[in-house]
Amino acid sequence: MLYGREAELRLLSDLISRSSAGAGGALLLRGEAGIGKTSLLRAAREAGAGQGCRALSALGVQSEASIPFAGLHQLLNPVLPNHAPSLPARQRAALAAAFGAAEGAAPEMFAVGLASLELISALAEESPVLLVVDDAQWIDSPSSEVLAFVARRLEAERAVMLLAVRDGHETVLNDAGLAELELGRLDDDAALQLLAARAPGLERPVRDRLLAEAAGNPLALVELPVALSAGASVPQTLTPWLPTPRRLEQAYLSRASSLPDAARTVLLIAAADDEDDLTEILRGAELLDGAPFSVDSLTPAIQADLIELSGHRVRFRHPLIRSAIYNAAPASRRLTAHAALAKALAGHQERRAWHRAAASPGPDDDVALDLEAAASKALQRGAPRAAAEALQQAALLSTPDTHQGRLLLRAAELNFELGEATVARRQLAEARSARLEGGERLRLTLWREALNEESWFGPQRVQGFAAVADELACAENDGAKLALRALCPLSTACWYGNPDQETRSLVVRTARRLQRDERDLPMVLSIAASADPVGETAWIIDEVARIRPESVPPVEQHALGAALTAIWAFELSWPYLCAAVDSLRRQGQLGLLGEALTSQLWAAIHLGKHRLARSAADEARRLSRDTGRPRWALVADLAMATLAGERGESETADELILAAETELLSIGAQSILGFAQFTRGRIALVNNQYDEAFEQLARALDPSDVTYHPFVGYWGIADLIEAAVRTGRDSEARHHLARLDALAEKTTAPYLKAMAAYARPLVAPDEEAEPLYEQALAGRLSHWPFYRARLLLAHGRWLKRQRRITEARRPLRAAVESFDALGIKTLGEDARAALRATGEAVARPASDALDKLTPQELQIAKMAATGMTNREIGARLFISHRTVGQHLHSIFPKLGITSRGQLHLANLGGD
Repeated sequence: MLYGREAELRLLSDLISRSSAGAGGALLLRGEAGIGKTSLLRAAREAGAGQGCRALSALGVQSEASIPFAGLHQLLNPVLPNHAPSLPARQRAALAAAFGAAEGAAPEMFAVGLASLELISALAEESPVLLVVDDAQWIDSPSSEVLAFVARRLEAERAVMLLAVRDGHETVLNDAGLAELELGRLDDDAALQLLAARAPGLERPVRDRLLAEAAGNPLALVELPVALSAGASVPQTLTPWLPTPRRLEQAYLSRASSLPDAARTVLLIAAADDEDDLTEILRGAELLDGAPFSVDSLTPAIQADLIELSGHRVRFRHPLIRSAIYNAAPASRRLTAHAALAKALAGHQERRAWHRAAASPGPDDDVALDLEAAASKALQRGAPRAAAEALQQAALLSTPDTHQGRLLLRAAELNFELGEATVARRQLAEARSARLEGGERLRLTLWREALNEESWFGPQRVQGFAAVADELACAENDGAKLALRALCPLSTACWYGNPDQETRSLVVRTARRLQRDERDLPMVLSIAASADPVGETAWIIDEVARIRPESVPPVEQHALGAALTAIWAFELSWPYLCAAVDSLRRQGQLGLLGEALTSQLWAAIHLGKHRLARSAADEARRLSRDTGRPRWALVADLAMATLAGERGESETADELILAAETELLSIGAQSILGFAQFTRGRIALVNNQYDEAFEQLARALDPSDVTYHPFVGYWGIADLIEAAVRTGRDSEARHHLARLDALAEKTTAPYLKAMAAYARPLVAPDEEAEPLYEQALAGRLSHWPFYRARLLLAHGRWLKRQRRITEARRPLRAAVESFDALGIKTLGEDARAALRATGEAVARPASDALDKLTPQELQIAKMAATGMTNREIGARLFISHRTVGQHLHSIFPKLGITSRGQLHLANLGGD
């Protein structure tokens, strides 16, 4: 019986019951050691069994945390033989590679996640599935990322995931956005009931002392009386100044100390091992003591309630027992235990390497090289984070005059690719004093320059970088490509910062000099676009015109698309970004896909493709958070806020903006605040709050303002000019128009030219405005439907002010139709009111069935309409086929249809 946990158990049972009906989910249990997480999970398993659930379990083990996908393999292994063969070939291959069962290209982390999700979904079609992960803080990082991916996608599955995490431990799961249940200590009544049930007949002084010392910790209430029954006195056993976990460990050690030597040896090997295989543990014990061991050697430990034997699996009754046994052993004994396990694992290269590392009392180059090989294996299995950890540990076991510098450099380069710039900087600093070969020393210097946050970002720094880059390009075959990659952070700093023109030009010249052939051109163009948007836009536009999207790989498609958005060439970026999104989706590269979707959604907003922008924003937010890219997620959040504000959903928009600004400031990303200023200004403008719009948009173009970002600021330059006109700031309007005209002429960017065409009639005196309206509406604004609709409204109002009422109706009608198509409610109502004022009857906007769909439902409907199967759609959107089916079940009634064969009737062409 779970004393004092009845409410929590009901919550878990209800969650399991709902999952049986296809409403799955995940719950993260938190609490201190001994607080009852394991007992609650055990009770949940029993409740699940009573409801016909199939349970799969995994237990985190501290010594296993470095083995990639060990936790996931432990969870799924019981069902792999019978169910993995039914997975699609690509997903089957991803799991096999992750588990080291097949050679091949390294799988993307989230290809493994999707394969795991599909496997669980297939199981759930047979019976509900209960996934139980205890001590999840010790599950290896790649497994934790996959578990988080799966947990967030169980809503439509007949599956529930329960995870337990001990307080005070960092894990990927802490930031997974899962529902949480914090387990507190038992109240006095529940504690008394539990103690009475487990230790009846205690004298009152002893009982009161136990209650006080246990302080509501359930495990302490169970285990401390056992220690007393073994003959220890209360004062000797219960030391007041020790925290509860330490007291419990002492109680377990007291029990273990009376066991025979053979049993204690088996306990130590089991505690040091990262698996629970009986044969492996017995072999390790034999190697440690040089004597034969059998199953009978475990009997005393089983009788002492320290371990359990289930088939060929040896499990500690509680993780505290494992840590107590391991930490109490002398250091020399622990080292020899790991050495014995390393010998026992001769056929398991990665595990053997980590046990050899744990057995090393000091630097050992042979062990370091073994770990380096384990890192290479981790990379082959699609676990770059685990590879970086192995390289770091290998460096610690090497010496400065042998391999340490090279290993730290490799680890730093991996961490840079993973977005861990702070860790990479530290490793580069440590590598400086170690021996490096000539090319390695150049790479070290190059990366230190690229990632240097301390020196002023000016010409001298870029010149220093360029000199090293040139030398590296001559010294190594791939030196130029590596230097181009290292130049990317500097070019990005130019786009988000405010360096002088000399610095910008130096970055671009360095990139051009490092180009070796046409294959490098997309990277060079991307660097130039970020480094000097004003000076290089005309050249970039000319060069990109020679590159067909389908002729370059997906990463370069994205690089070119993002480069074009950086220079305001949104309509030119569109084919590259669409190709990149499609290709990255097919390849399962979720991290880059989230970035490409973010670039695409902002281009879509400017191009008036609002439905597509909303779907892209919804997916980009989720994928960027899934893949640990919070800045990209926040930029997508601000795009979602822009779209919500344009639809008149002001409260939702304000919440998104405030949350994004708060998080951006907390992570020191002030350079992204310009996006928030554009969003605030755009929302104010479409709601006719022109003073507010002017103030917000002007800040992004003010070098003294913390939100200053001239390139994002020019996204809203036409809005700023219009806000100035509407608020009587005529001189400011003319000033900003002059700046816009000059920039448009210099860059040749079509967007800037279109914005200048939009703004001219607004600024012009009435007697000069008409031909400017006609020129803009006839040409420049054809790619920019949102601005065209606004200018139609402005033109209609202008004609009405000139008392040309009949003529005003035509542009006003067109404005109404355009705003309705775009879903811009407030401006649509403004256009209706203006048209009504001309004496024309105006109908209410017709409801669009597509507006009833969520962004993801719209994606699914469009894909299903092309004939794609649920499984194919799931693979594209990284959800299970069952979730796709659930969405379609919801989509059909919203669209007034009954089957996917009728989807073509719903006019899903959209943007």
